[in-house]
Amino acid sequence: MKNIILLLITGLFLNNFEAQAQETATTTYYLIRHAEKNRLVKSDKNPNLKEKGVDRALNWSKTFKNIEFDYIFSTNYKRTIQTALPTAKSKGLEIQFYNPSDLYNEEFKTLTKGKTVLIVGHSNTTPEFVNKIIGEEKYPEMEDRNNANLYIVTISENNKSTVLLNIEI
Repeated sequence: MKNIILLLITGLFLNNFEAQAQETATTTYYLIRHAEKNRLVKSDKNPNLKEKGVDRALNWSKTFKNIEFDYIFSTNYKRTIQTALPTAKSKGLEIQFYNPSDLYNEEFKTLTKGKTVLIVGHSNTTPEFVNKIIGEEKYPEMEDRNNANLYIVTISENNKSTVLLNIEI
Protein backbone atom coordinates (compact mmCIF):
# COMPACT_ATOMS: atom_id res chain seq x y z
CA MET A 1 0.00 0.00 0.00
CA LYS A 2 2.86 2.37 0.87
CA ASN A 3 4.40 1.71 -2.56
CA ILE A 4 1.13 2.57 -4.33
CA ILE A 5 0.78 5.83 -2.37
CA LEU A 6 4.43 6.64 -3.05
CA LEU A 7 3.92 5.99 -6.78
CA LEU A 8 0.82 8.20 -6.84
CA ILE A 9 2.59 11.03 -5.03
CA THR A 10 5.62 10.68 -7.31
CA GLY A 11 3.36 10.68 -10.38
CA LEU A 12 1.53 13.80 -9.22
CA PHE A 13 4.83 15.51 -8.45
CA LEU A 14 6.26 14.65 -11.87
CA ASN A 15 3.09 15.80 -13.67
CA ASN A 16 3.17 19.09 -11.74
CA PHE A 17 6.89 19.50 -12.42
CA GLU A 18 6.37 18.80 -16.14
CA ALA A 19 3.51 21.33 -16.30
CA GLN A 20 5.66 23.97 -14.58
CA ALA A 21 8.58 23.21 -16.90
CA GLN A 22 6.29 23.67 -19.91
CA GLU A 23 5.07 27.01 -18.53
CA THR A 24 8.64 28.27 -18.06
CA ALA A 25 10.09 26.63 -21.18
CA THR A 26 12.06 28.76 -23.57
CA THR A 27 10.70 29.23 -27.07
CA THR A 28 13.15 30.17 -29.81
CA TYR A 29 12.19 31.27 -33.30
CA TYR A 30 14.67 31.57 -36.17
CA LEU A 31 13.16 33.56 -39.01
CA ILE A 32 14.63 33.98 -42.48
CA ARG A 33 13.48 35.21 -45.83
CA HIS A 34 13.55 32.86 -48.80
CA ALA A 35 16.79 32.72 -50.75
CA GLU A 36 17.36 34.49 -54.07
CA LYS A 37 14.55 33.81 -56.50
CA ASN A 38 14.60 33.64 -60.26
CA ARG A 39 13.50 37.05 -61.54
CA LEU A 40 13.73 36.34 -65.28
CA VAL A 41 9.99 36.01 -65.84
CA LYS A 42 8.39 39.11 -64.31
CA SER A 43 4.88 37.65 -64.49
CA ASP A 44 5.84 34.51 -62.50
CA LYS A 45 4.32 34.99 -59.04
CA ASN A 46 5.74 31.68 -57.78
CA PRO A 47 9.30 31.40 -59.09
CA ASN A 48 11.92 28.83 -58.18
CA LEU A 49 15.22 29.75 -56.58
CA LYS A 50 18.05 30.71 -58.88
CA GLU A 51 21.48 29.05 -58.50
CA LYS A 52 22.68 31.55 -55.90
CA GLY A 53 19.45 30.93 -53.97
CA VAL A 54 20.00 27.18 -54.00
CA ASP A 55 23.52 27.82 -52.66
CA ARG A 56 22.09 30.07 -49.92
CA ALA A 57 19.50 27.45 -48.95
CA LEU A 58 22.30 24.90 -48.54
CA ASN A 59 24.29 27.46 -46.55
CA TRP A 60 21.32 28.00 -44.20
CA SER A 61 21.28 24.25 -43.61
CA LYS A 62 24.97 24.40 -42.65
CA THR A 63 24.35 27.47 -40.48
CA PHE A 64 21.63 25.58 -38.59
CA LYS A 65 23.51 22.25 -38.34
CA ASN A 66 23.87 22.43 -34.53
CA ILE A 67 20.33 23.63 -33.84
CA GLU A 68 17.72 21.01 -32.94
CA PHE A 69 14.53 22.29 -34.51
CA ASP A 70 11.18 20.94 -33.40
CA TYR A 71 9.36 22.46 -36.37
CA ILE A 72 10.15 24.07 -39.70
CA PHE A 73 7.49 26.36 -41.14
CA SER A 74 7.26 27.89 -44.59
CA THR A 75 4.71 29.69 -46.68
CA ASN A 76 3.40 27.52 -49.49
CA TYR A 77 5.51 29.03 -52.28
CA LYS A 78 8.27 27.33 -54.28
CA ARG A 79 10.99 29.76 -53.15
CA THR A 80 10.25 29.42 -49.42
CA ILE A 81 9.84 25.65 -49.60
CA GLN A 82 13.09 25.33 -51.58
CA THR A 83 14.85 27.49 -48.97
CA ALA A 84 13.55 25.39 -46.07
CA LEU A 85 14.06 21.99 -47.71
CA PRO A 86 17.81 21.42 -47.14
CA THR A 87 17.44 22.19 -43.43
CA ALA A 88 14.28 20.09 -43.13
CA LYS A 89 16.00 17.13 -44.82
CA SER A 90 19.08 17.42 -42.61
CA LYS A 91 16.86 17.44 -39.50
CA GLY A 92 14.47 14.73 -40.66
CA LEU A 93 11.52 17.12 -40.35
CA GLU A 94 8.56 17.78 -42.60
CA ILE A 95 7.92 21.36 -43.61
CA GLN A 96 4.74 22.74 -42.03
CA PHE A 97 2.87 25.51 -43.82
CA TYR A 98 1.58 28.75 -42.36
CA ASN A 99 -0.66 31.43 -43.77
CA PRO A 100 1.29 34.68 -44.27
CA SER A 101 -1.97 36.59 -43.76
CA ASP A 102 -2.46 35.11 -40.27
CA LEU A 103 0.85 35.43 -38.46
CA TYR A 104 1.47 34.27 -34.88
CA ASN A 105 -2.09 33.29 -34.05
CA GLU A 106 -3.11 31.47 -30.86
CA GLU A 107 -2.88 28.03 -32.47
CA PHE A 108 0.69 28.74 -33.62
CA LYS A 109 1.67 30.12 -30.19
CA THR A 110 0.33 27.04 -28.42
CA LEU A 111 1.91 24.59 -30.86
CA THR A 112 5.36 26.20 -30.69
CA LYS A 113 5.52 27.08 -26.99
CA GLY A 114 8.75 25.74 -25.51
CA LYS A 115 10.00 24.68 -28.95
CA THR A 116 12.77 25.68 -31.34
CA VAL A 117 11.31 26.69 -34.68
CA LEU A 118 12.57 27.79 -38.10
CA ILE A 119 10.20 30.03 -40.07
CA VAL A 120 10.84 30.85 -43.73
CA GLY A 121 8.94 33.79 -45.20
CA HIS A 122 9.22 36.85 -47.41
CA SER A 123 10.68 40.37 -47.31
CA ASN A 124 7.46 41.75 -45.83
CA THR A 125 6.16 38.82 -43.77
CA THR A 126 9.41 37.86 -42.00
CA PRO A 127 9.93 41.15 -40.10
CA GLU A 128 6.16 41.44 -39.62
CA PHE A 129 6.14 37.95 -38.05
CA VAL A 130 8.96 38.99 -35.69
CA ASN A 131 7.05 42.14 -34.74
CA LYS A 132 3.91 40.09 -33.99
CA ILE A 133 5.89 37.72 -31.77
CA ILE A 134 7.51 40.50 -29.76
CA GLY A 135 4.42 42.71 -29.71
CA GLU A 136 6.06 45.85 -31.09
CA GLU A 137 6.90 47.43 -34.43
CA LYS A 138 10.67 47.05 -34.21
CA TYR A 139 11.67 45.74 -37.64
CA PRO A 140 10.76 47.35 -40.99
CA GLU A 141 10.12 45.46 -44.20
CA MET A 142 13.32 44.05 -45.68
CA GLU A 143 14.94 45.47 -48.80
CA ASP A 144 13.88 43.46 -51.84
CA ARG A 145 17.40 42.16 -52.53
CA ASN A 146 18.14 41.26 -48.90
CA ASN A 147 18.10 37.48 -48.46
CA ALA A 148 20.65 37.37 -45.65
CA ASN A 149 18.79 38.47 -42.51
CA LEU A 150 18.40 36.01 -39.67
CA TYR A 151 16.06 37.10 -36.88
CA ILE A 152 16.30 35.15 -33.63
CA VAL A 153 13.51 35.64 -31.10
CA THR A 154 13.73 34.06 -27.66
CA ILE A 155 10.80 33.97 -25.26
CA SER A 156 11.29 32.89 -21.67
CA GLU A 157 8.79 33.57 -18.89
CA ASN A 158 7.77 37.19 -19.58
CA ASN A 159 11.03 38.10 -21.32
CA LYS A 160 11.37 38.49 -25.07
CA SER A 161 14.66 39.20 -26.79
CA THR A 162 15.61 39.58 -30.43
CA VAL A 163 18.81 39.43 -32.38
CA LEU A 164 19.20 40.40 -36.03
CA LEU A 165 22.16 38.90 -37.91
CA ASN A 166 23.17 39.29 -41.53
CA ILE A 167 24.51 35.97 -42.90
CA GLU A 168 26.09 36.48 -46.32
CA ILE A 169 27.25 33.57 -48.46
